[in-house]
Amino acid sequence: MAGLGVTYRFLTGLLLSALFIAACDSVLLRNDLEAITSRGELVLITRNNFACYYEAAHGAAGFEYELAKAFAGHLGVKLRPVVIEDEAQMVEALLHGKADLIAPGVPFGRTTARLVALGPGYLEVREQVVGRRGGPAVSGVKDLLQNPLWITGSSAGLEQLKLLQGAYADLSWRTLSEYSSEEMLQMVWSRSAPLTVVESNMVTLNRRFYPELVVHFNLGDPLQLRWAMNPQSRHLQRAVRKWFAAKGTQEIVNSLISHYYSHLEDFDYVDLVRYRSRIFDRLPKYQVYFEEAAQRYGLDWQLVAAQAYQESHWNPNARSFTGVKGIMMLTQDTAKTLGLKDRLSEREAIFAGTRYLARLHRLIGEEVPEPDRTLMALAAYNIGFGHLQDARALAHEIGKSSHSWSGVREAFPLLHKKKYYQKLPHGYARGAEAVQYVDRIRTYHKVLNMALAPEGLKSIGG
Repeated sequence: MAGLGVTYRFLTGLLLSALFIAACDSVLLRNDLEAITSRGELVLITRNNFACYYEAAHGAAGFEYELAKAFAGHLGVKLRPVVIEDEAQMVEALLHGKADLIAPGVPFGRTTARLVALGPGYLEVREQVVGRRGGPAVSGVKDLLQNPLWITGSSAGLEQLKLLQGAYADLSWRTLSEYSSEEMLQMVWSRSAPLTVVESNMVTLNRRFYPELVVHFNLGDPLQLRWAMNPQSRHLQRAVRKWFAAKGTQEIVNSLISHYYSHLEDFDYVDLVRYRSRIFDRLPKYQVYFEEAAQRYGLDWQLVAAQAYQESHWNPNARSFTGVKGIMMLTQDTAKTLGLKDRLSEREAIFAGTRYLARLHRLIGEEVPEPDRTLMALAAYNIGFGHLQDARALAHEIGKSSHSWSGVREAFPLLHKKKYYQKLPHGYARGAEAVQYVDRIRTYHKVLNMALAPEGLKSIGG
């Protein structure tokens, strides 16, 4: 709890420093928005995680990144993200003119709000007490008095607890500022930590990876995610307020919320009964394309078909919010590099996707034996070749083989841990998701292989 007072004192010191800087900086006072358009870029401070900004398989992504990118496009400039994890350091960089906006992906506490100018709210979140099924039975604040509570250094969360401490003097907690919200949720899921307080948007993003997590109750009133700006950047503040008030902006926000925070899955990953049915209902329409493409590029056609099912459920018209579409779910940029003109053409898309997988397979190199090389290529198709290379380097660092899938598999989940991703060339990634992606394809491949064998056909009955 002492960390809260230290943070407040530091932020208060920043306010005095900011006032001095503002008094000296006459250029900033003239027209801050013109300065942004003149240099041709909007500088965004944010965090490196799934909610904010990360390097996806086909380019930069993240809710906060994409929202800020839309605003930068409105201004006619490029967006340049700068990753800073600590809230106080974010504010310090902003007030010293090193960035234009802060989008931390979590609410700001009252002390921080007094230092900066906040834009309109665009997403309601709650501070939530989270545990695990089979863990401590918690239904209210009184139950927290008997159960250890571990939290991150979020100023909003700390303030909520500080307010509650006025009524519950024995309420205590352990602050782990070096851990992210995602890491805290993983610790609770793995039973390394008993209970935590995390923002509801972070819980939503992570529950599909850790389904045993349980939200016990909310702390305090709802809060809003907002951008922070330098108090002296008055032209930028007006531009932000006007942009958020526009109807088109609300449509952008709603689309991003649907994509990143919706509980609905795009694909049905676990319904193997439906998959077996589709082997005979859908696959025959495309099987010859999978066979021809795999033969041309030296791959197993059943593996490519299994991957396509994981991507699109063999739906040639599949689309996602991020712009990937077709039976192999390729981005426009990837399709262009592969010479694919129509991603919705079943034959062309299957050949292009197979060629792309073969290219990744070739890039990995012959020093990696099979089937490890193919499994790594599948992971790279999902998460990006750069993140695969990071995972291989990390596997070597932790004493695992970078030439085996088992070694790289152990390293992949570490890519979302701040301790590791800050040192890696390609930064944060949902490595566990790539592992799940490969596992599902392997399952689909085995089921397909059995279903198409003569004895499999007999047992399934067509």
